[in-house]
Amino acid sequence: MRWRVDERSREEQKTDERSREEQKTDERSREEQKTDERSREEQKTDERSREEPGVQMSSASVLFDAPGPRARVRNRVISAVTLTVAAVVVWAVVARLADKGQLTAAKWRPFLTADLWKTYVLPGIEGTLTAAALSIVLAVILGFLLGVGRLSHVGVLSWPCAVIVEFFRAVPVLIMMIFAYFLYASYDTFPSKHLALAGVVTGLTLYNGAVIAEIVRAGVTALPRGQGEAADALGLRRGQTMRSILLPQAITSMLPVLVSQLVVVLKDTAIGYQITFVEMVRQGTVVGSSYGNYIPALIVIAVLMISVNFALSAAATRLERRLRRSKRAPEPLEAAAIERGRAPGALIEPGD
Repeated sequence: MRWRVDERSREEQKTDERSREEQKTDERSREEQKTDERSREEQKTDERSREEPGVQMSSASVLFDAPGPRARVRNRVISAVTLTVAAVVVWAVVARLADKGQLTAAKWRPFLTADLWKTYVLPGIEGTLTAAALSIVLAVILGFLLGVGRLSHVGVLSWPCAVIVEFFRAVPVLIMMIFAYFLYASYDTFPSKHLALAGVVTGLTLYNGAVIAEIVRAGVTALPRGQGEAADALGLRRGQTMRSILLPQAITSMLPVLVSQLVVVLKDTAIGYQITFVEMVRQGTVVGSSYGNYIPALIVIAVLMISVNFALSAAATRLERRLRRSKRAPEPLEAAAIERGRAPGALIEPGD
């Protein structure tokens, strides 16, 4: 009889434990449901804030206190004073240039002739676009190779990639251009007319390839850890996981940062004037020295450079929107995530 009583008590204890576990499971499921509902509400709020300016202001007011009557008056006074000072500075600069004769119609008239564009401006545009196109293609290829290599779990591969990335990120672009220029000239690697182009492309490729490698690394590590764990559960190898699952999602999230870096490549071609490379800014200074109209020449070159950069940014933005409409993609990567301090070869954990 005692043995049966002991068995019954044990069964009752097991039943109590099971009921407690079921209660804990129910509580966890309820908490997860609440968390999902909160995340959905936050997503809906974000979407509404993007569509409605009023909601955006209400969501932004959570981050700081709304200014009171005195603060609004003070802000308006400071804004008015700032605009007045800026207007006075602009007027002083324009008046100074007008006194020097830099804003007369005669200074702008050379840009109405085809000879100036054929001799100076168009060769500069061609040189800038050629160097930028070659550097962008090579830097993207090099950056993806170094980024994927740095993410490898094989130390023999990840550590050399980390050293290369950190080294070329630390060396100034101009130093690499000058070094490559004289290295190619010493060994007659390229024809003399292409030496400057080769030096510019080499410097831009090495530096921006290292930066793009960090963008790739940050984009992949910013993805949820469950993506890689699910691939491991399916029996995929590390290379298959990277090619088929991680990289396609990371590319969409890192497009904004990647586009900003490609714009930097386009602007950094102007540094090539130090090694006699024919590009837009250098040709603008040549036009200014030849015709005595430095200000109009630099204004025209600035407008051309801004137009090219804007076209590149607009094309990339359109591509990003198209990718986001075609499939569900992660949120855009922030530039701050790339500059987190880590040892060479270290991975950025999603929870950091």
